Amino acid sequence: MKRLCIIPCGKRKIWDKQPGLGPVPAQSAYTGIFHKLCQTYARTFFTSWVILSAKHGFLKPEELVPGNYDLAFQMKHPDMISIRELQKQLDEKELNDADQIVMLGGKKFDQILCKVFGRSAIFPLKGSKGIGDMQRKLKVAVENKTEII
Repeated sequence: MKRLCIIPCGKRKIWDKQPGLGPVPAQSAYTGIFHKLCQTYARTFFTSWVILSAKHGFLKPEELVPGNYDLAFQMKHPDMISIRELQKQLDEKELNDADQIVMLGGKKFDQILCKVFGRSAIFPLKGSKGIGDMQRKLKVAVENKTEII
């Protein structure tokens, strides 16, 4: 079974501390604790994973992010990526053949992913009591080498 893990990008980025850095791979661009824990979880349990950005869409770990931005899916902003563009990326980046889609984020991503993939994703962190609880679950799962169910 082919599985795809999607992790949210995060507000904190490398350019916050190094403004003149220039483009960096997506896997190094996002520096927040939650994002880093999601990335460790994705690397531990999945062969295929991407970062979901409201500006750039689906980013493979090695893809370059040109620079800093501040955009979230809750914002109604002209720079936000459209559902149509996300769907196009599924083909371009060969992400459309996953049997199972796992999203390491909150339920705010449910509607977006349903529209993009035409089906629901699995949200292992659903029911968590906030960001601290999500971080704890991710940490424990990696330490114990046991996926969150």
